[in-house]
Amino acid sequence: MLRTVTSVLDLLPSRPRILALGEPTHGEDLLLEVRNDLFRHLVDHEGYRTIAIESDCLMGLVVDDYVTTGEGTLDDVMARGFSHTFGESAANRDLVRWMRAYNQDRPAADHVRFAGADAPTEIAAPSSPRQAVISLHAYLSSWVDPDLLPCTAEQLEHLLGTDERWTEPATMLDPTRSVGRTPDADRLRLLADDLAALLDAQTPHLLAVSSRDDWDRARLYARTATGLLLYHFWMADSSPARLPRLTGVRDSIFAGNLLAAAHRRPLLVHAHNLHLQREKSRMQMGGLPLEWWGAGSIVSAHLGPDYAFLAGALGTIRHQGVGTPPPDTLEGMLYALPEDHFLIGASFLDDVKPVPRVSPWFGYFPLDPAHLSGVDGIVFVRDTPAEPPR
Repeated sequence: MLRTVTSVLDLLPSRPRILALGEPTHGEDLLLEVRNDLFRHLVDHEGYRTIAIESDCLMGLVVDDYVTTGEGTLDDVMARGFSHTFGESAANRDLVRWMRAYNQDRPAADHVRFAGADAPTEIAAPSSPRQAVISLHAYLSSWVDPDLLPCTAEQLEHLLGTDERWTEPATMLDPTRSVGRTPDADRLRLLADDLAALLDAQTPHLLAVSSRDDWDRARLYARTATGLLLYHFWMADSSPARLPRLTGVRDSIFAGNLLAAAHRRPLLVHAHNLHLQREKSRMQMGGLPLEWWGAGSIVSAHLGPDYAFLAGALGTIRHQGVGTPPPDTLEGMLYALPEDHFLIGASFLDDVKPVPRVSPWFGYFPLDPAHLSGVDGIVFVRDTPAEPPR
């Protein structure tokens, strides 16, 4: 039975705390427009108040400040608030504009919120841990006894050094270029762990003297500081475990961000299917097979039925050489149905055995028929525009 995407909760036994909407490729605004329609419906009719996307969690604070307070300009927010070039998307711009307009005349308790859920780990050049470590220290310095702090801000700055030593792009292919296992980095990891533990131990006091939003933000800094330093540690590794550990650390940070954001109100998260599916994620990187547990599998293990996953599927991306899907594939069976885009329960394919689709383009990942038991529904878009998105 075909459904509109906004009828998604009719497929589920209860309203999930985290509703995940996947996509099989990045950069297609038509997919993001479907996401925007769904989020607006969830806000207006189902009590959802947060959207999280696959973008840098620290950069996302710029967007959240704008939509909740109006700080900055829309142009600046789109330039500084997104990673992965997602700020260039017209659909993302429409989302941010709508969120700001929605909040304009509402009390803070009823605001919609934005979260970047991804770790700041762009493949070629993960970020410096400076912002996360220094911001965490600054928050604690403002509210706890200074004798409890394990170090000063000046000591942290000395250990951090320049950002360029952390963001060296050559490190991705040459682990010896990484700063992640130097004595300075080792000391920073210990201090970041100590600061994060102090934040946790002081929770009752901190919630009494600072705002819940500031405490939540400090927890984000703590997750990011410890996770990013661990990521840099594995960037310096030369064993076969290097890439699986890097992808695993990234998605572990991603999952932690989703679980933290879901404590506010129910949220919609939008990211690649590989990050959101319940099954183990697999892909080829550098010609070698790579597998890891994605954020969705981690969150699902924590939340059980409070996590729901809608897999995104596409018929064609003709400007990338992805033509009409073969009729015996999952996408081909969906392509034969009459609507341009729709939601369908995974039970639609209970009695058929689709073969895996093979993509001619590395940037598109067709759905794996073996994973259908792990999805709560499929959002199918028949055709993307013939021209690349602007």
